[in-house]
Amino acid sequence: MPTPPSDRSASDRQLSKVFVYRNVMEFLVNEEIDKQFRQLSSKRLQALKRDDVAAFALNRLPSLYATTERGWRQQSLRGRRDMGAQIASIVQQAVTVVQREPVRMETPLHVDETADIEQALVDLQNLLRNENLTWKSLPDLLERTLVETTQGNITWQARPIWTDDREHPGKNFYKP
Repeated sequence: MPTPPSDRSASDRQLSKVFVYRNVMEFLVNEEIDKQFRQLSSKRLQALKRDDVAAFALNRLPSLYATTERGWRQQSLRGRRDMGAQIASIVQQAVTVVQREPVRMETPLHVDETADIEQALVDLQNLLRNENLTWKSLPDLLERTLVETTQGNITWQARPIWTDDREHPGKNFYKP
């Protein structure tokens, strides 16, 4: 029989915690892949595996981890400012290399559905700017967010990069 949460030690609770940290570089690389893929012909796109392009590029770039919204914004700005050209160049190199290799019929990594569910919650926490969001609290927060959006307090655009609140006091914007 599982031990009730109140009977577990603090270290046991810490071990079972879902860790919330993200590599901003993954986002920046995928953003650049999107940009470069839009410029390719459909024939060239068919010869590419997006995951292979991303893995190739990420293995050649430094990680930029964040655990907070502020950290995410800072790492995003740092990555764009200091490594934007390098990211674009390495993604272009990845596209070239992956395109040259024949399509491989290997077994892809198994995706753990539990990890997908946990990652979806982390993505929603980032999107809705609420690190305390749970699946149980999601409907209420989503309803409040939609109401604020209809009232013009929140506006949404294509890319989930938050502006610094000092730029637009009282409103939260997504920047493309």
